[in-house]
Amino acid sequence: MELRSLAKSAAQLVVKAIMARKAKDLTALEVSRLTCQGHHAVGGVAGLYLYVTGSGARSWVLRIMIGDRRRHMGLGSFPEVTLAQARSKAREAKDWLDQGVDPIERRTALMTSLKAQQVLPMTFEQAANAYIATRESEWKNLKHRSQWSSTLKTYAYPHIGNTAVQDVSTEQVLSILKPIWTTKAETASRLRGRIEAVLDWTTIGGQRSGDNPARWRGHLDALLPRPSKAREIQLHGGHPVTNMPEFMCNLRRRPGTAARALEFCILTAVPSDWVLMARWGEIDLRAGVWTVPAERAALDEPYRIPLSSSAISVLKSEVLHIPPDTHLVFAKDKESSLSEAILVDVLKRLSLELYPDDFRRTFRDWAVNKARYPQKLVDISLASAAKRNEKSLKPDDVELGQRREMMNEWDQFIMQKASKIAFPFALRAF
Repeated sequence: MELRSLAKSAAQLVVKAIMARKAKDLTALEVSRLTCQGHHAVGGVAGLYLYVTGSGARSWVLRIMIGDRRRHMGLGSFPEVTLAQARSKAREAKDWLDQGVDPIERRTALMTSLKAQQVLPMTFEQAANAYIATRESEWKNLKHRSQWSSTLKTYAYPHIGNTAVQDVSTEQVLSILKPIWTTKAETASRLRGRIEAVLDWTTIGGQRSGDNPARWRGHLDALLPRPSKAREIQLHGGHPVTNMPEFMCNLRRRPGTAARALEFCILTAVPSDWVLMARWGEIDLRAGVWTVPAERAALDEPYRIPLSSSAISVLKSEVLHIPPDTHLVFAKDKESSLSEAILVDVLKRLSLELYPDDFRRTFRDWAVNKARYPQKLVDISLASAAKRNEKSLKPDDVELGQRREMMNEWDQFIMQKASKIAFPFALRAF
């Protein structure tokens, strides 16, 4: 028994030594020229091989040790799966192995789960989550992964999150894109592409059939202006500064979470999508500071926003009627956020053809032309996407205090009448 055990250990060491032996890192061109039958080490990741069959078919194989067993894990056929993609998949498998997870069993479990979900119609949100899970190993940029999820949560899920992928229509896609197509052209263009990618993936997987309602060429290009043209369209000039005190009175009288979210947007002057995804864990009511995570702010570090007294009052009013265990500040229900379209609807009911972010231009007009604050301080407060990562605009503790002073003055100006009006009681979020 002892000799058998020693022999087994020796064999394992030999296998590990062979697998650990570093192969030459082949280029994509060199890999394409591998046509002889057998296993060809391609380098880049230990144990990664291109397997060529007698018929000439080629596929990727990763040799790994799982416990005492040597296993072969298929990573897809060549050239459908490129050399770079095969290496990325191999690294991900080894990462799972390092964490004590069998990557082959994990993949089998995922596939079993997906097949089980196919019994019931797959919703768009389920499909998007599954798609992101299959692709995230290719997205090395953490910020990119976060933006993929956050844009869908903010704009798509409120409209089609619970819709079966087979039933997603062109009209629904347009209802998502139109409110932001000209005001947030870059975000809208990326969002369209992400919806298209998810629906394409479900078509290939057999969960839906027919044309993709989010396809641009030959479809949405006939219904929407080109993305480049959309960026050139003249945006609304914002609401007149002098009309703001009266408007805020009308807004305060409207019940519902959507009205409070819009009020908070205007008081903080930050992008509306930040407000819609705000979480209670990000807010320090005692210090009067809201800290937006770096990934959602698309910054290298968290972004601190000073809260005026009226902004804090809005938050406290929301605490009174939110469902238990709700993490979102302005929640449609326990698990989903409001959409920008709902905020636009509030404005329409107040007889204004504006978007929530148009009030950021109103704030800029007041801060620069009326209150005479420095342009740099205004740019920091607006958290402009175009200027967000400029080193000269990185906020510090001194500027936080200066911004607090400015936001308090903005609060006093626009809320001079509205602050005396009690928050209306509402049972619904919109």
